[in-house]
Amino acid sequence: MTEPERLGIIEAIKQLKARYLRLADTKDWEGLARCFCADVVCDWRGATTDPGTGRNLLPGSDAVISGREAVMQTIVASLGEVRSVHQCFMPEIEVTGEDTACGIWAMADRLYIPAGTGITILQGYGHYHNTFRRVKGDWMIQTLRLIRLRVEIEQ
Repeated sequence: MTEPERLGIIEAIKQLKARYLRLADTKDWEGLARCFCADVVCDWRGATTDPGTGRNLLPGSDAVISGREAVMQTIVASLGEVRSVHQCFMPEIEVTGEDTACGIWAMADRLYIPAGTGITILQGYGHYHNTFRRVKGDWMIQTLRLIRLRVEIEQ
C-alpha cells in the first residue's frame, strides 16, 4: 500500500467517525445503521459507570451487543429520549490491512436525560476503541468499545 493510499484510508475513517457521532446526536437512525457492519459488536460494559466510585449511573446499559439490528435497537432505546452531544478528537488510527483498520479516539459526551431517572445530565470522558472494515468500498465500524475515565452527573 502506498502512503497516499494509507492516508486516504485514515481520512475515510475520520469521516466515518464524525458521521457516526453526528447521526447519533441528530437521531438519524437509518443513517447511523449504515455506519455499522452487519456483524458489528458494541461493548458498552462500564460505559455509564463512574470509575472513581464504581457506581453505574444508568443501570441496564452494561452490555455487549452483536449484530446491526440489535445494536440499533439498543441505541434507539438508550438515546431516543436523550439529547446528546458527542465529541471525539485526537484520533490514533492504524491501517492494519487493505480493508481493515483500528483506532482510538479521546471522547467527551454530555447526555441530557429526561425527568424521572434522578439524573438530569451525564457528562463523560474517555476513549472509543474501534475496529473498521471496508465493505463494498465503504468503511464501516466493525467493533466499538467505550471506556470511561470519568463520569459526572447532575441531579
